[in-house]
Amino acid sequence: MLRSRPLGPFVTVAARRSAVVASWTLISRATGLGRVVVIGAVLGPTFFANTFIATNVVPNIVFSAVAGQALGLVVVPAVVSASSRGPRGPRGHAAELLGGVGACLLTAAGAVTALLILASPLLAWSLTFGIDDPVVGQQAQRIAVLLILLVSPQVMLYTLAALAAAAQQAQERFVLAAAAPAVENVILIVIVVVAGVTWGTGHEVGGVPHGFLLTLGVGSTAAVVVHTGLQLYGAARCGLAVRPFRRWWREPGALRVARRLRGSLAVPAAPMIGMYALLIVAATVPGGVVVVQLAYAIFQFPIALGARAVSIAVLPDMSGSYERGDRAAFAASWRQALTYATVTGLPAAVLLLVLGESVAHVLASGEMRSPDVIARFAACITVVAVAQLAAGMHQIGRQGLFARIDVAGPRNASLALLIMTVTIAALALLVTPGTMRLVILCVALLLGELAGAVITLVRLWHAIRPEKFADPAHIAVAVIATAAMLPVVGVGWWLLDTNELGTAAEFGVLVACGLLSLAAFTGAARARLLHLSGGAT
Repeated sequence: MLRSRPLGPFVTVAARRSAVVASWTLISRATGLGRVVVIGAVLGPTFFANTFIATNVVPNIVFSAVAGQALGLVVVPAVVSASSRGPRGPRGHAAELLGGVGACLLTAAGAVTALLILASPLLAWSLTFGIDDPVVGQQAQRIAVLLILLVSPQVMLYTLAALAAAAQQAQERFVLAAAAPAVENVILIVIVVVAGVTWGTGHEVGGVPHGFLLTLGVGSTAAVVVHTGLQLYGAARCGLAVRPFRRWWREPGALRVARRLRGSLAVPAAPMIGMYALLIVAATVPGGVVVVQLAYAIFQFPIALGARAVSIAVLPDMSGSYERGDRAAFAASWRQALTYATVTGLPAAVLLLVLGESVAHVLASGEMRSPDVIARFAACITVVAVAQLAAGMHQIGRQGLFARIDVAGPRNASLALLIMTVTIAALALLVTPGTMRLVILCVALLLGELAGAVITLVRLWHAIRPEKFADPAHIAVAVIATAAMLPVVGVGWWLLDTNELGTAAEFGVLVACGLLSLAAFTGAARARLLHLSGGAT
């Protein structure tokens, strides 16, 4: 097999699709990281920064309670199936399915948004209860209530955006679906910078100008409006316009998808609830939410480029293979996904473990540039460097199970993740507020993802048998190629550790080290694959 396909999964259609998704996802994640960096630089390590960032996460958490990432994982296989049969022609049947599912989800999102508005005082209290000064705590709580009200429409907007993105993925159109979030991030970055220039930086909750506060709240929702509009345009362009219709319950396909989404509710909701628990505890440390969100953005970076990109690209093929009953093709697609996730996860882990302190020093800018903040950030990066590996395995395992219309496995994995994350986050409250508390929160993230990964991979292994679960030869190539990076990474660490460099120079060394390390990885991987294939080109 290796002789007939010398470059294995690296030259398959799935890999090329993954590269397209990864390229645009790289831009999206880079702007997402830049968004948190800019917010931190403008707002600083303050309780107001904690409140603003945490309340901006609330719509995503509530959206996850409606469907979240499970929407794409459930809708894509359903649309692929609908496109292959139906008396009205392939896209007509699929469009009706999308319209029914859209009406169902928007009804649910509207109801949940109303509950969010009603529960805003309780949510605001949960995000500010750890502030010791009662006056500052009350001021932060009032600001949190206002911000939650301003961002609450985002729940319905994200629901529409996710449905439109799923429609594009089902038609194997990945570019706009992956790129649209970057537009949202860029718009919010501009809004935060303009607000900082206009009203100043580093405000604490007791001295935030009203115009500053309203600009941030309204601006963040306006950015999501643009994001949603782009996704809807992309869906319409590929022939699957999202047009919700009344009496959606009369569409049998929509009812089946709705029931499947209801059964998979815990899959996206549990991790987001766990994340909310982390933010609650992080908010007890001034600027703690900024640090945790920065670490989380870095944690998401390799996952988005690896596990998420490849699973999005491979999911239609895996769903089609399962629909046809082709076990061998399904297993082959799964092995490609597993290999590619390993290829992206291992180098990222090495780079972050070795260069984490320098990464923290470069990203902690503006009001966040203090020794204490940098030390906390660097410690958190060390933990998430390992956590992203576990999360990548969890991600592809979960999507592999969804392609098989298996909801129970991902649900059990997500519940295990939630229990582990919340338990360890609660234990973090027992230590003194500071660096150790934030590090324990990142450990909670690591162990939660590890629990989810074990459950999904074991279940998928049982489902794939007797087909081969993994490709040991190609995974070994990834390990060997990662080892080939170590000399380059070591030189980069030495340069950064022994020289007093400015931020720009330090950033340049980091970029050069990263690029040279990846070049070493790619060269070693290609050489090893050619060796395995007997020198074929």
